[in-house]
Amino acid sequence: MFDGYDSCSEDTSSSSSSDESEEEVAPLPSSLPIIKNNGQVYTYPDGKSGMATCEMCGMVGVRDAFYSKTKRFCSVSCSRSYSSNSKKASILARLQGKPPAKKAKVLQKQPLVAKLAAYAQYQATLQNQAKTKAAVPVEGFSWGNYINSNSFTAAPVTCFKHAPMGTCWGDIAEGVRVEVLNTDCSLPTKVFWIAGIVKLAGYNALLRYEGFENDSSLDFWCNICGSDIHPVGWCATSGKPLVPPRTIQHKYTNWKAFLVKRLTGAKTLPPDFSTKVSESMQYPFKTSMRVEVVDKTHLCRTRVAVVESVIGGRLRLVYEESEDKTDDFWCHMYSPLIHHLGWSRSIGHRFKRSDITKKQDGHFDAPPHLFMKVKEVDAAGEWFKEGMKLEAIDPLNLSAICVATVRKVLADGYLMIGIDGSEAADGSDWFCYHATSPSIFPVGFCEINMIELTPPRGYAKLPFKWFDYLRETDSIAAPVKLFNKEVPNHGFHVGMKLEAVDLMEPRLVCVATVTRIIHRLLRIHFDGWEDEYDQWVDCESPDLYPVGWCQLTGYQLQPPAPQSSRDSQSSSSKQKKKAKSQQYKGQKKMTSLQLKEELLDGEEYSFLQGTSDQESNGSASYYIKQEP
Repeated sequence: MFDGYDSCSEDTSSSSSSDESEEEVAPLPSSLPIIKNNGQVYTYPDGKSGMATCEMCGMVGVRDAFYSKTKRFCSVSCSRSYSSNSKKASILARLQGKPPAKKAKVLQKQPLVAKLAAYAQYQATLQNQAKTKAAVPVEGFSWGNYINSNSFTAAPVTCFKHAPMGTCWGDIAEGVRVEVLNTDCSLPTKVFWIAGIVKLAGYNALLRYEGFENDSSLDFWCNICGSDIHPVGWCATSGKPLVPPRTIQHKYTNWKAFLVKRLTGAKTLPPDFSTKVSESMQYPFKTSMRVEVVDKTHLCRTRVAVVESVIGGRLRLVYEESEDKTDDFWCHMYSPLIHHLGWSRSIGHRFKRSDITKKQDGHFDAPPHLFMKVKEVDAAGEWFKEGMKLEAIDPLNLSAICVATVRKVLADGYLMIGIDGSEAADGSDWFCYHATSPSIFPVGFCEINMIELTPPRGYAKLPFKWFDYLRETDSIAAPVKLFNKEVPNHGFHVGMKLEAVDLMEPRLVCVATVTRIIHRLLRIHFDGWEDEYDQWVDCESPDLYPVGWCQLTGYQLQPPAPQSSRDSQSSSSKQKKKAKSQQYKGQKKMTSLQLKEELLDGEEYSFLQGTSDQESNGSASYYIKQEP
């Protein structure tokens, strides 16, 4: 009844799926393979050969391997059972006074092996559904529906070099063909069909089965890196049946000719795509490794923590002194906040010694080579000095860029930075940035790029002017040439969707949008929340991920705030803002909202949307000249 399109000669009567080859493969090519009609990538069978379905048990297999000349049954037992059941049905019809039919109805008694295989497949399906539900928030959020209903675009995977497949995504785009499960089919076993990518959103693709032309009724979203997505030709080499969807089965009498015409010259996934996905999701950090990480209650120091779990490269670190393992901290393995044991001592950074004098059984120090390397700097010549002024993203309020001061110069290019007007007397809220960090800027950066600069707490001479402030404080600005001015070709554009960590609560990964781009600096807005929760993030931050990352890694995605939460935000924004700031609470830190109220007596700054937003991705002179 169903005719497959496969030239493989292996017996595929078993319902269990064969594993993919684990042999070493060549590196991923820069361009996708072209589907040919000469059999090198995908072969098309003779019209009379191909696949067949057993009329007794319903098993799908290679026609040539079936029993009898008519190839109606997969085995001798099925043929005999069919004949026996036909006789029984005929006798029963005569006893009931019914005329015998030429083809009596067959009692569909499946062999035990087929039943066990079907049951195993059913259990696997339930497990997959359970995993999927675990990765999807309770709100039932769907990226596909969210993007389709609002015509959103998503940042491409190539924007995220730290994410799986970020450096080897290749030319995957609209029009690429793949082999996927055919869900529009009544067969008891897994069958496949070819589909084309209609729209791409991060890892997620909107697919349409071949043969539906402009009919989008059965379009569906899936994760391209999923286990049931294969390059065209995989079915041929794996002995899997290709069966056209039931809805369009009647459209063509010669599906072979249709596939040859549609697929010749089209692009498909590289043959080693699934292997590359698997390799890119192997992470060097392991549980029980010990690291140095920032102390979330005192940013000026680090503490020893132990890797409790690794999900998609994100580490749940439990501070070593936490007996109940509830005092934890989340960050990516490439985060600048974690270091190898001994890092603090080597650069002169403050470190909280652990009360635990002996390593616990099974714990071991993470090797230094696993950590992200910083760019080497030459501090021998003109360099940062204590007391120099600059602008910096406030780590306790990432929506604000503040007036800041270099408080201490450490070794290897590291600096201790303090926010003017809100520092603790003992310096416990200073924080460490490397000189090449994209989170510190020269004096005048905000003004030239039309960004609101948060003045020092208690500074009454508004609007704030750097020239006046430097003169009043008898300070000098850090030289512009000491800052990192490299702007990579990041590929982000305003309006792109992505999944982003809420760095004030770093265990949460949320639905987010890029709302501004200032060279390499991105303004990240969390969908459904007010703008005051926005965060400034570097374009190469390891806390940004493509759409579909949570589904791929099994991390829970936080959906946009529901309408009820949006309506109540205006009335409870102060309490919410305060609550979100507790994660990195310093001793005397105030939120930006409280600071605005104190400075302006109820007035608020306007967030300027100027023409300085840079989407060109190229380097540019974006610092104003310092006044003498």
